[in-house]
Amino acid sequence: MSRQNYLFTSESVSEGHPDKVCDRISDEIVDLFFKEAIKAGYEPSKVRVAAETLATTNRVVIAGEVRTHLDEKQIKSKVKSAARKAIRNIGYEQDGFHWKKCKIDVLLHPQSADIAMGVDESGNKDVGAGDQGIMFGYASRETPELLPAPIYYAHKILETLTLARKKGEGDAAKLGPDAKSQVTVKYENGKPVGVTQIVLSTQHLDETLTSADVRKIVEPYIRQALPDGWISKDTVWHINPTGKFVIGGPDGDAGLTGRKIIVDTYGGAAPHGGGAFSGKDPTKVDRSAAYAARYLAKNVVAAKLADRATIQLSYAIGVAKPLSIYVDLHGTGKVDEAKLEDVLGKIVDLSPNGIRTHLGLNKPIYAKTSAYGHFGRKAGRDGSFSWEKTDLVDALKKAVA
Repeated sequence: MSRQNYLFTSESVSEGHPDKVCDRISDEIVDLFFKEAIKAGYEPSKVRVAAETLATTNRVVIAGEVRTHLDEKQIKSKVKSAARKAIRNIGYEQDGFHWKKCKIDVLLHPQSADIAMGVDESGNKDVGAGDQGIMFGYASRETPELLPAPIYYAHKILETLTLARKKGEGDAAKLGPDAKSQVTVKYENGKPVGVTQIVLSTQHLDETLTSADVRKIVEPYIRQALPDGWISKDTVWHINPTGKFVIGGPDGDAGLTGRKIIVDTYGGAAPHGGGAFSGKDPTKVDRSAAYAARYLAKNVVAAKLADRATIQLSYAIGVAKPLSIYVDLHGTGKVDEAKLEDVLGKIVDLSPNGIRTHLGLNKPIYAKTSAYGHFGRKAGRDGSFSWEKTDLVDALKKAVA
């Protein structure tokens, strides 16, 4: 039996963290090519994007491979514009990193013909996976969105603070875009009951602010983000523990796309296959199959077939069907795991094309995934976060009955 009483910690980073700036730009590029394809009547399923971004002091470099109807001049112009808009929306207007002043290099080029040959449909061949790999999905009955509590609330703290900063609420307007949070959650009888440690480091634009000053600004928002009763007199606070955090964002640390994959997923509470999500179109199973695995795991828990579920999928480049499906219900299952492994691939077509079709992934829905987690979010009317729906519950119950 798994441990029932323990502490578990997860961290999150804000949209202004250097790596998240890069994730945002890369995902804006994915959205850009989908929008342009739809506008021009170009088949969205033919769009291919693998865009990596590097950001440092007043410099952004965007490299990778694409397939689009746009010519090279249009690509450079539109990508630069999308990047500047993203940086501006995040809130960077600082000497060391400014949306208007930073130099942007666009080094995107056509997708490799050798990769395209394995991924594209031809004759009787279905769309193959864009690469080999393993992907994991996880769900737990700890929070309303069936996400582990530590990562869920680490995200919520930063989302709440960012909203206040962008609205210019009181002294929250003195905070900068770059921030990190970390929460240590106490579990009793297998359930989260409180936080023992809270860590928050946030950039501040007023150089005179001390750690105590920053705590006065952020504490009400942290309390608002956490459940009632979770903060006690014994909770230890670490707010801007270095004492000063004025130089932030890509000016303080260089950022890269895809370096926050544990923040993007389950905060370390579940395995990760190693592949990043941002900047990739949904033919890349690193992204789409991880979304599908989360979708399946969430529906298993929502159907009350288990309190926790981990699902692994594996793929080979150019091969449509998954090589394996693995289910672990962590001793909480009300159904045989082998039976679930057998039925999941029958309920949902887990080929890359099947996933993209079922979840409606050939759309400009990715920029909003780039911060505060790809999971545990509300499914949107625009098709975003479709993998968070729990519309397989009845089918699952029937299949295992």
